[in-house]
Amino acid sequence: MSDITQLHHALVARVMDGDGTAPPELRRAAFDNAGLGEPMRALIEKVADHAYKVTDEDVAAARGAGLSEDQIFEIVVCAAIGQESRQYDSALAALAGATG
Repeated sequence: MSDITQLHHALVARVMDGDGTAPPELRRAAFDNAGLGEPMRALIEKVADHAYKVTDEDVAAARGAGLSEDQIFEIVVCAAIGQESRQYDSALAALAGATG
C-alpha cells in the first residue's frame, strides 16, 4: 500500500471514528451521501456536488433541525471527505485500467 493510500485510510478513519459530537450514523450517512432526511440531504448534496452553492440558509436549516455548529461542521467535513474518497477511488480505478 502506498504512503498516500495509507494516509487516506487514516484520514477517513479519523473523520469517521474520531472524537466528535455528531452521531456516528449521521457521519456515515454524510460520508456516503445517502439516507439523509431534509434538511441535511440538501446541505450534504450541495457540499458533495456544488460546495460553492452552500448558503447561510442551508446551515441555518441544519441548525433548525437541532444540530449544533460543531455537529454541522463535522458532517460537512464527512461529506467532503466522502466525495473526495469516491473521486480518489475512481481515479485509482481509471489509472489501473489505463496501465493494465
